[in-house]
Amino acid sequence: MGQIYLKSRAKINLSLDVLEKRNDGYYEVEMVMQQINLCDNIYIGRRDDNEIKIATNCEYIPVGILNIAYKAADKLRKTADVSEGVDIYIDKKIPVSAGLAGGSSNAAAVLKGLNKLWDLKLSKKELMLIGENIGADVPFCILGGTALAKGKGEKLTPIEPAIRNIWLVLAKPPISISTGETYKQLDLSGITDRPDTEGLIDAIKRGNIYGILDSMGNVLETVTEAKHPIITEIKRKMMEYNCLGSRMSGSGPTVFGICKNYERAKTAYRHLSLLYKQTYMVQTYNGGD
Repeated sequence: MGQIYLKSRAKINLSLDVLEKRNDGYYEVEMVMQQINLCDNIYIGRRDDNEIKIATNCEYIPVGILNIAYKAADKLRKTADVSEGVDIYIDKKIPVSAGLAGGSSNAAAVLKGLNKLWDLKLSKKELMLIGENIGADVPFCILGGTALAKGKGEKLTPIEPAIRNIWLVLAKPPISISTGETYKQLDLSGITDRPDTEGLIDAIKRGNIYGILDSMGNVLETVTEAKHPIITEIKRKMMEYNCLGSRMSGSGPTVFGICKNYERAKTAYRHLSLLYKQTYMVQTYNGGD
């Protein structure tokens, strides 16, 4: 096999709770994460030399050692003692710095792709352990589906049966958010509105969309919405255009709305896309690699 092509899928946070600051500087979190079918296309090919080369259609991401896909390829190569080089092309569709784990999903796709290309025969669990050292969201992007994430995001428990084929509308305003700064500005003692994680998991297992809506939450909204009122405005617009519920994903700034069906999602998308250039109509995804 000389080359391989993969889809690199984004995620949303149905819930995001921050419990405490850890001694290692990270935060102890509890999140329910959901893969969606908004995706980048990743092309991986062998090289005759030992170089890792990144190319992309997106001017906003680095193409050298600072690219997380480069880090993934380099980490796997060192772990598996491979000397071969690789070409990686990232056809970017997921918005950058959006709270959707676009970079982490690229890294996950590279790990999975090179595992096949180099015939390493590493298990998904082994790949997730490697991914843990690359980025907090990488293990989930390898796992996929619907999952409860704890620790700094790497302790994953799949939720079965997973959410299937729910229609969503996503809108990213033209602002950038620093995840690190958002966590630094979070006042843990002042959080009063937390997601109902247990209730959310129960609702997912029962396929109760209204229970999911009632239990969702994201404590980072308290920081991001205070600095960027446009987040609140997008959430309000989504409800105005008949979404059943709306939340911010990750540290933002992307906001998602859950829709009752395709027609409702199409209507919301049509209205929101007139206001925000980066608007998407997608579904939840649990189809595996």
